[in-house]
Amino acid sequence: MTDAGQADSRQFDLTPPTEEQLRELAADLDDQARRVLLQHGTEAPFCGVFLDEKRDGIFTCRLCGLPLFGGGTKFESGTGWPSFTTPFADGHLRTISDTSHGMVRTEIVCARCGGHQGHVFPDGPPPTGERYCINSVSLAFTPAGEPLPDKLGRGTPEGENWEN
Repeated sequence: MTDAGQADSRQFDLTPPTEEQLRELAADLDDQARRVLLQHGTEAPFCGVFLDEKRDGIFTCRLCGLPLFGGGTKFESGTGWPSFTTPFADGHLRTISDTSHGMVRTEIVCARCGGHQGHVFPDGPPPTGERYCINSVSLAFTPAGEPLPDKLGRGTPEGENWEN
């Protein structure tokens, strides 16, 4: 763990999937997940399956399985999308300037597979002041105490408590 209490990203293999692996991962997505994750779409507000998720656990990238957010960083923003204050680990998300829809926003994608997750805004609560506004369809959830997904067959770091 880092001093900030986050997992060290070096513990996870962030090497992007091969084109073949990406095709295989995408083949398991439904149309909405494919539109959001691969075509940078957005799901409608107040309809995502993780909007009201309150259990301890880890939210992972639905496409490649990389841990993105701990359940303890989720908060109710009132925006209609799951919101988080802090990523699971430094380096697990990448930012892109998004100028679509006549505005300037900061898009966030999975650092490993490039799957679109949502956007980050500077209007969140302490301690970070950031609000990671995420599409439920871009995420999967692993309850505390269960093994994290290993969609790329690379193994996951052992000997750590991944409950938050």
